[in-house]
Amino acid sequence: MSDVADESTWAFKTADSTLHTGSEHAVDPEDLVMAAGREPTPELIEKARRALEEHGPAAVERFLP
Repeated sequence: MSDVADESTWAFKTADSTLHTGSEHAVDPEDLVMAAGREPTPELIEKARRALEEHGPAAVERFLP
């Protein structure tokens, strides 16, 4: 018997559960900032946007295993 929890069993979402890794859909700049463990500010979001333009979806691999 498997006790695998799905999203509907959780009463709340953690910051990690709101991140997108690119497997479901494209990573956006806010995802990249949060993957780095930082709060999304306009400056950091702009920096992340440039990183995504330069490196594409691989930019998130610097932060996620």
